[in-house]
Amino acid sequence: MTAVLPPAWRSVLPHLGRPMPPDLTPESAGGSAVQVNLPLELVRQSVLDREYWEIPGEVADAYRRFRPTPLWRATGFERAVGARVPVYVKYEGGNISGSHKLNTALAQAYYYKRAGIRELVTGTGAGQWGTALAAACALFGLRCRVFMVESSLRRKPYRGVLMRMLGAEVHSSPSGLTKISGKPAEQIGNSLSLAIGEAVEYAAGHEGAAFSIGSGETYSILHQSVIGLEAQAQLAEEDAEIDTVVGCVGAGSNFGGIALPFFAESAAGGERPLLVAAESSTAPKLTRGVYAYDKTDATGSGPLEAMYTIGSDYRIPDAHSAGLRFHGAAKVISAMRHSGDIAATAVTQNDALEAGRLLTLHEGVLPAPESGHALAAAARLATDGADGMRARRGVLVCVSGHGYLDLAAYEQLLDGELGDEAPDGPALLAAVSGLTPVGAEPGATGPGRTALLTTGVRP
Repeated sequence: MTAVLPPAWRSVLPHLGRPMPPDLTPESAGGSAVQVNLPLELVRQSVLDREYWEIPGEVADAYRRFRPTPLWRATGFERAVGARVPVYVKYEGGNISGSHKLNTALAQAYYYKRAGIRELVTGTGAGQWGTALAAACALFGLRCRVFMVESSLRRKPYRGVLMRMLGAEVHSSPSGLTKISGKPAEQIGNSLSLAIGEAVEYAAGHEGAAFSIGSGETYSILHQSVIGLEAQAQLAEEDAEIDTVVGCVGAGSNFGGIALPFFAESAAGGERPLLVAAESSTAPKLTRGVYAYDKTDATGSGPLEAMYTIGSDYRIPDAHSAGLRFHGAAKVISAMRHSGDIAATAVTQNDALEAGRLLTLHEGVLPAPESGHALAAAARLATDGADGMRARRGVLVCVSGHGYLDLAAYEQLLDGELGDEAPDGPALLAAVSGLTPVGAEPGATGPGRTALLTTGVRP
């Protein structure tokens, strides 16, 4: 295919039809105000109703080392799952980070360096984001510090080695370097929330450092639009028809990157495909969560955001879907879910890794477990359907990264030792019991919150 790198990112904000709910600062939520250390350009990309944002030359040059990324019809996978319609794969694993995360890491490192920042600090679950930020910092001459969830680092020690090869300082979280890491487990919520909270605290206490996050922020989803924009051009070159787009969801950058350019195009007069977010059944915010204001990390020092959430204090069951084990969805993804513009389905890690095995066997590409969730959902949609949804003409699925550092998970699958732990209903209810529903006054409660968790499916 001859598709080229898009000259600009494309924002979905002008096409939402309504403003997103505003954040609640700690002051308006009953606490104290907080200072946000964010480059002005990233702020503008998050709030302005401007559709196209030119990709800076230095970022575009870095992109060209691995973009455009390949797209192909996965005929072997189709036969293996019994697909009734074509399945097209967009593969984002062919860069040093092994995932789509590098698309926004490079952009953020560029903007933070221009703003005078000398060190970027972050938290990571599976390690893809930490690796991407380490690579971007190395390219733009910044220091990098990563707090990685302890269970993930233990399972995937070579993620830590790769980050260190790229010059980053890597800490297992809880690290003991921050005040929040010393709190009792019941006070710090889930593991990824803690790792992010440690990064927030560390950055706030060190001059020249800034916290950087790669998934849920509106600007990071904007940077990922290169995925969908390339896919549109590649599908057009092949005269390929699709009516369904699938991506996995942790907070939402991969799904947003592949799906939202199609939404923007439909708003400009094109046909809108079915946009399906595939999440982990261990962290089912879009299928079993509530639309409420919640904190984004364990410190609770930042603004409360309107999101579909299972509660930042909910202790998510352990699973190999580490990059998807975040308690909430990005606010733009959540707003579109609430308005019915996107759909969602939950996938177990057994089904995800089995779908990954089939892609490996029949297409010669080993996907990350996170990407396996999207593949499993795509297989269902291309065959008998899922949650009342079914593809009629074709499916586009984003394989967000490779699985070469996840072979321990696949070993468990092959040995029949892989299990699944379902979320605990009462614990889910308890984790959201104190949250303010979107549209209510701060501190208000709403009877609809528990009903959503009980049914497990949003209309």
